[in-house]
Amino acid sequence: MPDHTPHPTGAPQPPPHDPFADLPQPARPTRRLRVVVADDNPVVRAGLTALLSGRADIEVVAEAADGRQAYQATHRHRPDVVLLDVRMPGVDGISALPYLVQIAPVVMLTYSRESEIVQEALRRGAGGYLVHGEFTADQLVEAVRDIKEGRAHFTATAAGALLAQLRQDRTSAPPLPEGLGQSSSATAYGLSTSAQSYMQTQSPSPPVHFNTPPPSSPENLSQVQPHVGQSSSGWTSGRPAAPDRSRFQLSTREAEIMDLIASGMNNQQIAATCFISEKTVKNHINRIFAKLHSTSRSEAAAKWIGTAPDAHRGRG
Repeated sequence: MPDHTPHPTGAPQPPPHDPFADLPQPARPTRRLRVVVADDNPVVRAGLTALLSGRADIEVVAEAADGRQAYQATHRHRPDVVLLDVRMPGVDGISALPYLVQIAPVVMLTYSRESEIVQEALRRGAGGYLVHGEFTADQLVEAVRDIKEGRAHFTATAAGALLAQLRQDRTSAPPLPEGLGQSSSATAYGLSTSAQSYMQTQSPSPPVHFNTPPPSSPENLSQVQPHVGQSSSGWTSGRPAAPDRSRFQLSTREAEIMDLIASGMNNQQIAATCFISEKTVKNHINRIFAKLHSTSRSEAAAKWIGTAPDAHRGRG
């Protein structure tokens, strides 16, 4: 029998049972990783922005075309990560780096693969160094996420330069704990005395240092000039000696797609960036490979950016 006893007037009523109280609650949206992209090539900037912005947890808050703009955008937006090119007009990436790392972690993302540049970037505080053409889109995204957490990322060229620097600096390393690295230990592992003598006579090459020290205060950033020196690969005055691309006879669209290929994008990313279908991208790439006499993306990219052995032929 139901209870028909009336409740006293004004007595508080128990709240109704929520039938959905025991269901899993939706996760609160996490704060997205905020990134500044700095590169003087507008095609590369657009491609990187499209790639990163396509991830739910990443937001590109600003783009910059040189080191000065990169500093201004970083100072204004306070991003979690800065992607920074090396070779840019005005204030280059190496010059801007000491200021940027005071605000946010910086990853060098560049075509510059010279060991001196890699080593100088690391000395000035870069948290990673990625060379275009040596990483996939997923690896780039993983690097951006990891740099925010303090985990460094290096592509093969940068890792090799870091290893070379460590070998150069071995004479100034602190002494090993007692018993390690002694002749008796080497003999025990089968290393002959003649081999030990040979290794001991090998002197490391002197470390490479840039002539211009990093400026000491952000206020002086406007006075910084590019100071990346010449190298055997054809770079001068902080800018690349551009390869002769006219001989390839690419159309404007083909040149745009070739830039994206050289930046490490796959066909799907190129299609999204250029607002065309993947089939159209493949057709363009087939024509590009024929004109560049290449059979792979890496070979075509090397010829396009001027790092292939025959890239500079025909130039005065």
